[in-house]
Amino acid sequence: MRLKNKVALISGGGTGIGKATALLFSREGAKVAISGRRKEPLEETVSEINTSGGKAVLIQGDVSVVKEAKAMVDKSVKAFGRLDILVNNAGVDYKPGNIPETEEEEWDVTMDINVKGVYLLSKFAVPELEKTRGNIINISSVIGMVGCPGAIAYTTSKGAVLNLTRSMAIDLAPRIRVNCICPGIVDTPMARRWIGRAKEPEALLRKVLEDYPLGRMGQPEDIAYAALYFASEEAGWVTGAVLPVDGGFTAG
Repeated sequence: MRLKNKVALISGGGTGIGKATALLFSREGAKVAISGRRKEPLEETVSEINTSGGKAVLIQGDVSVVKEAKAMVDKSVKAFGRLDILVNNAGVDYKPGNIPETEEEEWDVTMDINVKGVYLLSKFAVPELEKTRGNIINISSVIGMVGCPGAIAYTTSKGAVLNLTRSMAIDLAPRIRVNCICPGIVDTPMARRWIGRAKEPEALLRKVLEDYPLGRMGQPEDIAYAALYFASEEAGWVTGAVLPVDGGFTAG
């Protein structure tokens, strides 16, 4: 087991990439705290882990709210006695739009969760991670690496996570490693909602996949395995890295 006796806190852990990461980390021996705003999916994920012999707890809250972000870390440590891994996965694609179309509220919500949430959760986790020489894994997006039409707030927020990762990696070395994963289009509820907004969803998906040399959407498990690598001792000399897991999208 690559994460035996480790403790991981995973934000946005009830669905999609967060859920797949929680399940995989548990199978690899970690105790898992998962957080999110919606209680029902968190309960389902925790139940799945605990009934299969793992150990998991849920912490309901919003990463962009100071008290709630702090409580996520405090409750994780209270439940399991330590913290070794933080996965900053919570994110939104609130309302797509270009500059003229994007309202201030839409911009603020996107930046608060996608950027401020990473900052806050990391801020409160660092003192605990220093004790264990732990690591932080930030989930950005390939859209943080390249421009994208009609998604100005989301693209900007995910780009910010890249340099936040690099700066954190420098500041927190050598005791804490910080790395970033940039998924391409992954078959998650968020991606399905985005596709579903189109007048012809299936046509949009076919068009999108033309830019992916491997010709398919990613699965949440594809991202989870990348996170497992960063979380494990196998990545002991890796920090400040930005890893696209994108079916070849950024190679084009």
